[in-house]
Amino acid sequence: MSECCLPMNEDVRWRWGVRVPLRDGVHVSATLYLPADLTEPAPCIFTLTPYVSDTYHERGVHAAENGFPFLVVDTRGRGNSEGEFKPFIQESRDGFDVVEWIARQPYCNGKVAMWGGSYAGYDQWLTAAGRPPHLASIVPVAAPYIGLDFPMRNNIFYPYLLQWLTYVSGCTAQARIFADERFWRAAMRRWHESGWPFCELDDSVGNPSALFQEWLRHPEPDEYWDAYNPTPEQYAALEVPILTITGSYDDDQPGALEHYRRHMRYSSPAARARHYLVIGPWDHAGTRTPRREFAGLKFGEASEVDLPRLHLDWYSWTLGNGPRPAFLQRRVAYYVMGLELWRYADSLEAITERSEPFFLDSSCNADGIYSAGIMGSQPGQGSADSYRYDPRATSGFTVEAQELALDCLLTDQSVMLSMTGEQLVYHSVEFAKDTELSGFFRLVAWIAIDTPDTDFYVSVHEITRDGTCIWLSTDAMRARYRTGLRSPQLVQEDQPLRYEFDRFTFVSRQVRRGHRLRLVIAPVGRIIGETFVQKNYHCGGIVAQESAKEGRPVTVRLFHNETYPSALYVPHGACE
Repeated sequence: MSECCLPMNEDVRWRWGVRVPLRDGVHVSATLYLPADLTEPAPCIFTLTPYVSDTYHERGVHAAENGFPFLVVDTRGRGNSEGEFKPFIQESRDGFDVVEWIARQPYCNGKVAMWGGSYAGYDQWLTAAGRPPHLASIVPVAAPYIGLDFPMRNNIFYPYLLQWLTYVSGCTAQARIFADERFWRAAMRRWHESGWPFCELDDSVGNPSALFQEWLRHPEPDEYWDAYNPTPEQYAALEVPILTITGSYDDDQPGALEHYRRHMRYSSPAARARHYLVIGPWDHAGTRTPRREFAGLKFGEASEVDLPRLHLDWYSWTLGNGPRPAFLQRRVAYYVMGLELWRYADSLEAITERSEPFFLDSSCNADGIYSAGIMGSQPGQGSADSYRYDPRATSGFTVEAQELALDCLLTDQSVMLSMTGEQLVYHSVEFAKDTELSGFFRLVAWIAIDTPDTDFYVSVHEITRDGTCIWLSTDAMRARYRTGLRSPQLVQEDQPLRYEFDRFTFVSRQVRRGHRLRLVIAPVGRIIGETFVQKNYHCGGIVAQESAKEGRPVTVRLFHNETYPSALYVPHGACE
């Protein structure tokens, strides 16, 4: 073994360009990291990545230094691997083959586990769904559920897709192009101002993509997207220990929790008992390398969990004879922001004790921060509130302004302050005591629109005594999907219809006495930036093919009275 591996340091031996055969004759390429003092076969860990194996060099060294052989495997068609790269859909069979090949190697004792986040979290679910006999554990981190939160969220696509598809174009990493945020924001800005259909975005940014066009031909969950994810039967058959990790501000939290929920729903009690969930105060990147400060928020010392150590402890427990990681006190660990500590529960549902309705009301049109309506304990009595939004208009935000807003995304109020007349805003009364809000918000709103379709973005914020705004949770809905993501129904008349926003992201935060909640309902593009989301021109046709030429403004009216009791349902933590 030592003759074929070059010494990297005194603790690690390394081999580049290991060829792993797949069942169809294609070979994928791996970089192998071995403990220098390895004298007998040991449990092995690998990650399957489209981002080229060099990206995870430090992870490989860290694992080998701690006694685990580790392989970073380039997915089919990427890096030095053969074949054609077909994102996501190829990983079930390929992952199976990699597991079984590793299990036969002289340095492996037959137990194989996986590591990785985002794409490399998703492909763990796909690999496990195939039930390779020697797969002993998975740790899916920030794993998207394809068709739910990638390449669209709740059936609303976003331009970032082209940035990502460019990153994985060809065989090598397009890292510098991908990371040039100023370039991409300027490119998206040009597209936004042009009024061109979303389906022309790939040509607009300079990277025509057949896959982008294929995805757009499937605007809602169907058999096409179902094929990307495990079936109920496959979730039911999963029995290996699983550690799911996500964050309150992780863009792929909806996907990570969808995989978790489906496994909880379909699997056996024994399998559920071996599935642990960690939800930290992290963004997407923080699910691998936590930071105490990002996007304008600061967190306590306890938020900086040593996740590499947690991974190693998990592998020692599930692959060997080590104890259960001390951090995993119960099956669900979640971080309470504001209190700056971790709490534990036996299930995701057990985190929330009750859901309290905050009924919407107003005495004037609640279309701005300084003309906001209220949220109270009784159904409202006021007249309907309204805003008007014209998707053909282009906002005055510059690339520089976008960069500034993103730097403090979770606390910035500049967009909301500029949107009077294009949003609805409601404030709760001040909280009488410190109150832990943990779980999922839900909004039931009676809304009328005068177009066949429009897109809504709903956000909940904490407002402190000094006026600081802290972004807590969001949901989005395209009006035609108000009865379900698979059942589009265009709006036929300008009458109040029931909209239930029940796909908010998870949040856990202690709201201090004297603080309030703010609810914002707005056009999806205006609140998060027109250049960051597919534009709906309200025509009622195929959204990806609509342009500004056919666009029409929408008037949105929200009702709140005893007949139409609109309310935000607020989750109170069980440990409150």
